[in-house]
Parts: sequence; structure tokens; C-alpha cells
Amino acid sequence: MKKVITYGSFDLFHFGHQRLLERAKALGDYLIVGVTSDDYDRTRGKINASQSIAERIASVKATGLADEIIIEEYDGQKIDDIKRYNVDIFTVGDDWKGQFDYLDKYCKVIYLERTKGISSTEIRSENRNTNLGIIGDSIPFFKRILNEAKFVNGINITSIYCEKSTSLKQEKNLELKSYVNFEDLLKNVDSVYIKSSYQTRYKYIKGALQAKKHVLYESPACLDSKEFEELTSLAKANNCILMEAIRTAYSTAYKRLSLLAEIGKIGEILSIDTTCTNMKRNDPEVFASMYEWGPNALLPIFQILGVDYKKREIISRTSKEQDIFSRINFIYPHATASATVAEGAKSEGELIITGTKAYIYVPAPWWKTEYFELRYEDQTKNKRYYYQLEGEGIRYELVEFLQAIKDEKDNPRIEKQVSAEICKVMNAFKNREDLVEI
Repeated sequence: MKKVITYGSFDLFHFGHQRLLERAKALGDYLIVGVTSDDYDRTRGKINASQSIAERIASVKATGLADEIIIEEYDGQKIDDIKRYNVDIFTVGDDWKGQFDYLDKYCKVIYLERTKGISSTEIRSENRNTNLGIIGDSIPFFKRILNEAKFVNGINITSIYCEKSTSLKQEKNLELKSYVNFEDLLKNVDSVYIKSSYQTRYKYIKGALQAKKHVLYESPACLDSKEFEELTSLAKANNCILMEAIRTAYSTAYKRLSLLAEIGKIGEILSIDTTCTNMKRNDPEVFASMYEWGPNALLPIFQILGVDYKKREIISRTSKEQDIFSRINFIYPHATASATVAEGAKSEGELIITGTKAYIYVPAPWWKTEYFELRYEDQTKNKRYYYQLEGEGIRYELVEFLQAIKDEKDNPRIEKQVSAEICKVMNAFKNREDLVEI
């Protein structure tokens, strides 16, 4: 019996997939189809698949062509599978020509001509498309978003609005339409990504929602919890997506560690300690570490322990009416938490979640989570988890934003009550509530 194996994501199954499987089946007597897992797709840069792995497997199964379906989960698995199943022929579309020649020492490699004029990428682009405008105050920010958006099908960045027009005039390499007035940009886009100064962010978010544009914004949305309630009500009234861009929330590793904590893998949670610091001030004019790092540091605390704490204390070292170092302590009914942030001071940027059975440790910089450990008293039970994070994580939040627009509903990685509580803490800091200066 001649065995044939092929692999693919098979997202949005189409005629091209059908033809590939038919031709692969014709090469032998027994066809094995490897469907790539969601996590493995992410490591290969395929981050905006429209369907879950269960849906994609069902599509392949429905063809009746696969004698066996397996899941591809790691680099090098093709060699393992060829050996395990005694495969005679490996085949794949000719858009991969040459990239799997290394397998010819294990079996025959055949590249099949791809069906012209159709692909999952093209279907996704047709089904999901938004013209995105960027509102910000720095050229590096614009460049980061532009670079990451290249990996997301369906995001068309068409224009920008820069608060600091002098910075924009000095930049020659941004091949985008720039607007002098924020209102003019809104007339030419469907959605916006906002990272303006803290003082103006609320104004721009509100203006975009009033113009019925979908909004992805850097946290915090504003420095007042009542203003945040106003923004969420406005988004709902105008059927707009309002989504918070704390990149950590969109990483696979962070989601996994949160789930492990939630299902009791480390027992009852007693404390969460987060640290986010930077010696270099991101904005020399506004360098409040609370506003810059606070949302990141507070995210795991509020998502894992909730927002119903009994007591809050803010300790700050200030300079020129801005904090260069702050620590926020929370007391919950059965746990405690601490978030340390700094712009102009340095500490180990780690995350530790303490439980009655074990603890979760995420090394610095924990907010770019790719790796974490479950650590036990008996070190032989320790477990390590690795999940690759491509780029800065911006592409992942762009994918989720695009999916929310398509679905016409929020499916947030960051719950609205968490976003509201972040704004509430920012407001307390601004009004010097529960604050002790050192």
C-alpha cells in the first residue's frame, strides 16, 4: 500500500483545497492529511485564520478524501510523521516549491500545481476589510503599526493624523495620506487606531465614535471612569467596536497562564505581583509611569483576582508633578496584589502568581510573554510552557479588532469592567486619592 501525506491550514475550505486533496489522493492508496493547529499556525506567522481547528478538520473530513487526519503542532513533525506512518510520498502545493526538499531523504517529494485565482488569503481579504486611520503623537508609533499591519489580511492603513505636525514634516518615508485636521481623517476611514497623548485620547475616541467609526485604542482610554462609561455607552448606541490595545492580553502565552491560574493548577491564589519599568522615558514631556505602564501592570491583577478589592494604596515618587516610580497595593477578601511601575527607575520586570499548591513565574519582560513556568515545591514536577510571540504583538490585536468588526460584536480579551477599573485607578492617581508620596 502506497501512503501519501500532505499538510495545510485548510482555512475557509475552497475549491483549491479540494483539488489539492483529490490530486494527493490520486498519488497513492492511503491519504494522511495534517491540519495545522492554531498555536502552530501562529508560530508560522498565520495569525488570522477565520476558523477554529475543529471547523477546519471537519471541512477536510467532509470531502471523504482523507483516510486519516492528524494535527500538526510543532517544527520537525513532518519528519516524525513520515517515519511513524511509513509514508511513501509527501506532497504540497507548488507555492512551497523547494522548501521541503529536505524531506526527500525520507520519502518522495512532489509539488502539485496550485489552482489559480483562489486562496484563503484572498477570500479573507474579500470578506473582512477595513480602511484604518492612525491617530498618534510619534513617528515610531506610526511605523510600528504600519509594519505589523502587513501581516494582517484585510487591514488597509490609508491615512494618519499626527498631533505633532512638526515631527511629521521631518519624516519623508511615510507613504500615507496625512491630515491636518482630525475630522478630515474621519471622513476617509472606517476605523481608527488611537495612541495620542493622555490628555487628548478621550477627545479623539469620543470624536471617532460620534462619527460612527470603530476604535482600537492604547490604554488607558481616559483618566476618568465616568468618561469611560460615556465612551462605552456611545459605542453601543452607534454599533461601534471599542477595543483596548494592551498587547499582552492578545498573546497565547498570557492567555494560557491565565487559564491555568483560573482552573486551580496552582491552588488558591494568594497574591499577584507585577513589575513594569523602563529607564528611558517614552515621552520626555509626559512621563507619568502610572499612565505609561499602569494598564499593563494592572491587567493580570484585575483579570485573575477581579475588581472587587477591599482596599487600595498608591505609593509614588514624583518629579515635576509626574511620577517616576509608583506601586499600587490591593487587598482582596482572600488575596493581595501589587503592581510596580517606573519611568526613570529599574527593577526586574517579572510576574509572579502565588498559590497554595505552586506558583506561576514569568521572567522579564513578562508583558511580552512567550515563556512561563509552573513551579512546585518538588522541582521535578515543574512545567515549562513556550509560545512564540511574533513582532510586538500588535498584529494579534489587529486580527481580533478586524474579527470583531466582521462579527459586529465585541468578543474582548479585555473585559469592559477591567478597562473601567483601569480608568478608575488612573483617575485616583490623577486626583491623588489613596496616594502616599515618598
